[in-house]
Amino acid sequence: MTTRLTVAQALVRFLAAQYTERDGVRRRLIGATWGIFGHGNVAGLGQALLEHAAEMPYHQGRNEQAMVHAAVGYARQSNRLSTHAVTTSIGPGATNLVTGAALATINHLPVLLLPGDIFATRPADPVLQQLEVPYAGDVSVNDCLRPVSRYFDRITRPEALIPSALNAMRVLTDPVETGAVTLALPQDVQAEAYDWPEEFFAERTWTVRRPGADPTELLDAVHTIRAAKRPLVVAGGGVHHSRAEEALAEFAETTGIPVASTQAGKGSLRHDHPQDVGGIGHTGTATADELARTADLVIGVGTRYTDFTTASGTLFAHPDVRFLNLNIAPFDGHKLAGQPLIADARSGLQELTDALRLHAYRVAGTYATEYTEDKERWEQRVDACYEVDEPDTRPTQPQVLGALDALVDESDILINAAGSLPGDLHKLWRTRSRDQYHLEYGYSCMGYEIPAAIGVKLAAPDRPVWALVGDGTYLMMPTEIVTAVQEGVAIKVLIIQNHGYASIGGLSESVGGERFGTAYRYPSEDGSYTGPPLPVDLAANAASLGMRVLRAKTVRDLREALAEARAADTPTCVYVETQTADTVSGAPPAQAWWDVPVAETATRPSAVKARELYERHVSTRRRHL
Repeated sequence: MTTRLTVAQALVRFLAAQYTERDGVRRRLIGATWGIFGHGNVAGLGQALLEHAAEMPYHQGRNEQAMVHAAVGYARQSNRLSTHAVTTSIGPGATNLVTGAALATINHLPVLLLPGDIFATRPADPVLQQLEVPYAGDVSVNDCLRPVSRYFDRITRPEALIPSALNAMRVLTDPVETGAVTLALPQDVQAEAYDWPEEFFAERTWTVRRPGADPTELLDAVHTIRAAKRPLVVAGGGVHHSRAEEALAEFAETTGIPVASTQAGKGSLRHDHPQDVGGIGHTGTATADELARTADLVIGVGTRYTDFTTASGTLFAHPDVRFLNLNIAPFDGHKLAGQPLIADARSGLQELTDALRLHAYRVAGTYATEYTEDKERWEQRVDACYEVDEPDTRPTQPQVLGALDALVDESDILINAAGSLPGDLHKLWRTRSRDQYHLEYGYSCMGYEIPAAIGVKLAAPDRPVWALVGDGTYLMMPTEIVTAVQEGVAIKVLIIQNHGYASIGGLSESVGGERFGTAYRYPSEDGSYTGPPLPVDLAANAASLGMRVLRAKTVRDLREALAEARAADTPTCVYVETQTADTVSGAPPAQAWWDVPVAETATRPSAVKARELYERHVSTRRRHL
């Protein structure tokens, strides 16, 4: 039995019938479709979404990249068990997807991309917005999406959709392979009719696997841990993706092993858990980084070991340090010449805990006392950063975080991605729940926060969702404020104005760049941007896009504005201008190095001095293979 539909109509019907299941919980895989329509998809997927509106919810976006960010935010909040699709026209609409696709793939987060494509039948060549490639007739701008997609196909015939759509779902639901999946859809093929087998539209449930460890690898891992005197867990994003937080807590409590977290893994343990020692790496705490320097065994759980985590290869300094990597992906499990334990994070941790409990393994009491006391000292530094002596003065950025910290509870979700905030949050934020801390730091993409907050709010409608953005990030992509207003998605946007790229400004100064080109100021006579601040009013801009805006000039104002925003049931923005941090209330400096190469030859004294320091740091790097 067959049904005659267009390719686009068939695809929408197919997507509406796909489900995931893990731990006995079943949910829809493609929860909705985002779309901006042009000639490449308006008569195809646009018409199909109208035709099947009862089966597939639709969200109207303003920027194609932002739509991907919203879908990614939804997918992360949904533990990768549900995501959104994104459709665009050909040309710039399609190429605008590339940044969002890269972000999704780097962070192992599923999103389905459905860009329109040029005619498969080529009745007119070229068509509007077509890239002509003289040496290849089958190349379009959509091929830009190949390297940033975990699966890519171009559907040049209707019947080709069937195997391609099934492969797309396979990749989206595979915890090892997942990321951006792209089905490029030529605009003539989208509108072409075909007699589809009814089986194609049957409900399908894709099981998200929890593989256990190989018995031999598990036995070797237990032996390695039992031999360690100063082990340290590095918890990555895989802990959250697997919902392994409780299993990690049980492992830590049973063994006494301290747990440090990457940006993606923060919140794996609550901030007040006895074994939680905070963030690790360049943006980490002194407690975690000192433990890392002296650890004889690093147990990575669901981490990719990026350069921020390893301090560019300078952090794990113990002469006999070994790495044990519990990861569902063999590619990551073998990093740093590590001993692999290939398994789902929850399954692997449970198996390790049971085996170590049989051996009554626990770290020495002196080790536990050491990291407990170090953690208490760090918390005192956090208190000092948050402390406010004069509530009627302009706040520093850490004091802004302190005001928010005093307000929220475990239901709040904080979203951030770029600038100076990730460093301050990783060091200072006291995470109260497993999913409160939503940092996109695999791609660290400016502009992610506001659209991602919409996606998170759609996945968690009853929780307060905060997008924390600096002025630089805000100016990258404020467009989806209109979407939040249109659909009544009550996100809270906290704009922190410091008149420029503060994070890169600080980095520039440290590497001899003298903050060149990082301030939002008028140019001076010498060509540098050191004049007065620009008369840009970001609060007025947010208000012009339909958002309610609360301005805060002082710490006292800020506290009141944050409380009012938290209670609001409409999209609300809090705008605050910060002062330069001083040595008392500013965030602690980096506790570990990060490799940003410095000019080997230069005439300016700042660059010469920076190069000397750089060479000293480089000399401490270790090659862990």
